[in-house]
Amino acid sequence: MEIALGFIIFLLCLVIGVRFGGLGLAAVSGVGLVIYVFGFGYKPGVPPNDVMLTILAVVTCAAFLQTSGGLTVLLKLAEKILRRNPKNVTILAPITTWFLTVLCGTGHVCYTMFPIIYDVAIKQNIRPERPMAVSSVAAQMGICGSPVSVAIVSIVSFLTIAGYDISIAKVLMVSIPSTFFGVLAAAIWSMRRGKELEDDPEFQALIADPEQRKYVYGSTESLLDKELPRSYYIAVGIFIAGIIIIALMGNLPDYLPHFSAGTGKPAKPISMTLVIQMVMLCIASLILFFCKVDAKKVADSNVFRAGMVALVSVYGVAWTANTLFAHHMDFLKGVLISAVAVYPWAYAIIAFFTSKLVNSQAAAIAIVAPLALEAGIEPVIVLSFISACYGYFFLPTYPSDLACIGFDRSGTTKIGKYILNHSFMIPGLIGVITGCCVGYVIAHAII
Repeated sequence: MEIALGFIIFLLCLVIGVRFGGLGLAAVSGVGLVIYVFGFGYKPGVPPNDVMLTILAVVTCAAFLQTSGGLTVLLKLAEKILRRNPKNVTILAPITTWFLTVLCGTGHVCYTMFPIIYDVAIKQNIRPERPMAVSSVAAQMGICGSPVSVAIVSIVSFLTIAGYDISIAKVLMVSIPSTFFGVLAAAIWSMRRGKELEDDPEFQALIADPEQRKYVYGSTESLLDKELPRSYYIAVGIFIAGIIIIALMGNLPDYLPHFSAGTGKPAKPISMTLVIQMVMLCIASLILFFCKVDAKKVADSNVFRAGMVALVSVYGVAWTANTLFAHHMDFLKGVLISAVAVYPWAYAIIAFFTSKLVNSQAAAIAIVAPLALEAGIEPVIVLSFISACYGYFFLPTYPSDLACIGFDRSGTTKIGKYILNHSFMIPGLIGVITGCCVGYVIAHAII
């Protein structure tokens, strides 16, 4: 009964907190924490300090990239690919947004791509819903394929804390192909979704009005005619070089500095958590020095603000979850181990709906992964279903999905009459299910 009551309090904190955004989620989680400690007498859990410091370093680096103009270079390259192959926009657009997220670590890069994707699609008389909805899904799926995303940084840190020697390269060997094939499967399905524009009575009725027709077809949105400074390209080069260095260090631990944990104990390589933190800060400093970045503007960037919200959200949610779960760990271990032993998909389902509750892959991982690892669930299961950490498309309330609907002036990307029959539901489910299946096969083959 006490476990059920504690869990209800936790769920209420999540449901209420999400209504106020990421910072609200962290603040309301603090209410649950106080209830557990002062009301139930639970020992306070331990905040995920290593995870939060790593998130801070990664977000700082990504913010320097955006402020330097490096992100604009990536967006211009993506637009060039789409405009050279306009008839294949439904396949190429989601791959593009997925790849941008993999490079930058945040799905918010898709906002600038939406008007470009819409323009390419409508000029080719392609139903904009087809490439746009799946591109929004793809941008979020790319988070678990990015070596510099909060989600991947968190899961690598939790694996390290749990004592598992699994490099970031191995994690990416599972997460990159699983999320990519999930995106590809969703894109292929999207090629034939909905009616053709000439056969859609709602669309034809909309453009029957000359003013509305002008609004729907609009003017061309483009970055191609903009000349970008050389410093923008230097910033991208430094950033990509840094990602490659992190991947190499994670896969070659013998070449890392080794330190003894105590007298008489063998020296061990430095933690990859610390390596990521140091390299990310170093990359940020190189961009600062060589690209003439105004450091004062970094804190005002969209990437930095979104990253700080994610950081505080993980802080509040993870600390509260750790306090609850640690007190009931013996019971939870038995339930989780028995459920996952018989139904491995149980972990995926828990991760999926937790993600929807907290509207964040990183926060979902902060809740579910440490619990599973401490309960004795093998890391191969955690990595197999990493795609399942993206479940917040289930209800069309996430900012990128709402922005996608707003950018589609044709009205084809929308929330359905019954809420759940929205434009993102089927692409999201196809992407996650395919990603989990591919991840399961790859993870069991290499780990």
